[in-house]
Amino acid sequence: MDRLVAFLQEVPFFSNLAYVELEKVASLLITRKYERGINVFLEGGDGDEFYVIYSGNVKIYKESVSREIILAIFGEGDFFGEMAVLENETTRSASAMTLEETTLYVLKRQDFLWLMNQTPQIPIKIMNTAMQRLRTANELIKDLTFRDAKTRIAKGLYRLVEKHGVQKQDNILIDLKLTHQQIADLTGTVRETVTKVMQELQTMGILKIEKKRITITDHQQYLLLFDEE
Repeated sequence: MDRLVAFLQEVPFFSNLAYVELEKVASLLITRKYERGINVFLEGGDGDEFYVIYSGNVKIYKESVSREIILAIFGEGDFFGEMAVLENETTRSASAMTLEETTLYVLKRQDFLWLMNQTPQIPIKIMNTAMQRLRTANELIKDLTFRDAKTRIAKGLYRLVEKHGVQKQDNILIDLKLTHQQIADLTGTVRETVTKVMQELQTMGILKIEKKRITITDHQQYLLLFDEE
């Protein structure tokens, strides 16, 4: 219990709660472990659970007729699944899949709603997070509409830098293992275009790739890829 409470204290979603409140939250959580590539839930399925990521990464995605579209990638301390839990209609609007071995803490709908009623900070945090995610979605729509493929790839990767970037001396590591197909699904391009652009950026010395992990090696030059647009 103490270990779980200590983790919750570091999660922004719960950080303002008192210790006794965190103990109550911890008592309600269900632990689930998933292997890589497992669907946590599917679009159109029942939405009666809220999730917090203890370890690993989860992609939120939608299936179209011809391809998959990755809407977001969440990591340690992030939460997801709140929209269906809050709505009267509890149908999932997207799917969630693990990108690696992942441990989740799960709150059932009735416990989640109880927690919101007991703790005024929780609805405020959900609203703030929802607004941030809406701004990101609007920016993505703008990019898909007006940017060329190279710029979309550069901006898409930089969103991952902002979310999953780890400073390594003068470089920034995107702490995710990503295939070219996943990058394509994240940026509304195709795998062949991603491969071409990534090779070009490596030749320019702007980034390097080792074991599917991307490192930005020239941050200022990288920003120019889309700041000039």
